[in-house]
Amino acid sequence: MAHRLSVEPRATLVEVLRDQLGLTGTKLGCDRGACAACTVWLDGAPVCACMMFAHDAAGHRITTIEGLARGDALHPVQAAFIAHDAMQCGFCTPGLVMSCAALLEREPDPDAAQVQAAIAGHLCRCGSYPHVVDATLAAAAARRAAGE
Repeated sequence: MAHRLSVEPRATLVEVLRDQLGLTGTKLGCDRGACAACTVWLDGAPVCACMMFAHDAAGHRITTIEGLARGDALHPVQAAFIAHDAMQCGFCTPGLVMSCAALLEREPDPDAAQVQAAIAGHLCRCGSYPHVVDATLAAAAARRAAGE
């Protein structure tokens, strides 16, 4: 869905997503690109929305955590995160899900090292990284089994 907005030149993408569009699934953690909680897709590639001016996103396809599910059906990575207890406090979860789902889009059969590389920029204070890797590998297997 396309949106036409008036934004200040200094507004970051995460601010516009959360404050103007009400897409609060994207979290603002550090506001410096160091934690990756604000990860969204820009034309299918994960980016830290706190490090991008909203004006720079104009004309690009932005996908947030809210855009991964298909209606009531969760994205396989979202479902696997739940099944594998890959979240504790949940604050970093949307960013991690976005990076893991992007990995599966470009590499349908990753190994653990590839998942670890995909989430290397994410900061999870709860330490759920092993569960995130397990969930992502399970989601990849589920997608392959479903013919995706």
